[in-house]
Amino acid sequence: MPKLVVLTVGFNERSLDVKPEKTTIGRLEDNQFCLSEPSVSSHHCEVWAKGDEIVVKDLGSTNGSFVNEKQLEAGKEVTVRPGQTLRLGQVELRYETGKKQTEQARATVKLGEGGGQTIVMSKNSAFAKKSNNINKIFLAVGGLLVVVIVVLLIKALTSVSGSGQ
Repeated sequence: MPKLVVLTVGFNERSLDVKPEKTTIGRLEDNQFCLSEPSVSSHHCEVWAKGDEIVVKDLGSTNGSFVNEKQLEAGKEVTVRPGQTLRLGQVELRYETGKKQTEQARATVKLGEGGGQTIVMSKNSAFAKKSNNINKIFLAVGGLLVVVIVVLLIKALTSVSGSGQ
């Protein structure tokens, strides 16, 4: 049976069996699945099973719903496939089918197909390398500093050798 397994610390061992009927997830107790965390809205989203996939619909949450870090539009239905992650505010969940990881599909994202957002599998998100722009910025700034230091050293050496004559 499809299920969402909560990965966030403090919610360990919690999971939701996703059924064909719509299930509401949110911070308040009147949801079928309550995530008592400040970043989760009172009534954050709805989920339901559709074959081997689950469908998620954000209910206009304050901090947003994300599938593999792509934000969902409020009110739009998005398909999530096995192995992908769903983040509600700061709470992260992974969609699992109970099959071995190698049997589950791999993930990438296609947006805007058929008037909604569709998640299509092609890359295993559990082992996908995450983009880290901070490393790129750090390397660029470091490279620029090296160039400036070299230029200053050349200038200093030139002025020392010029004054020594």
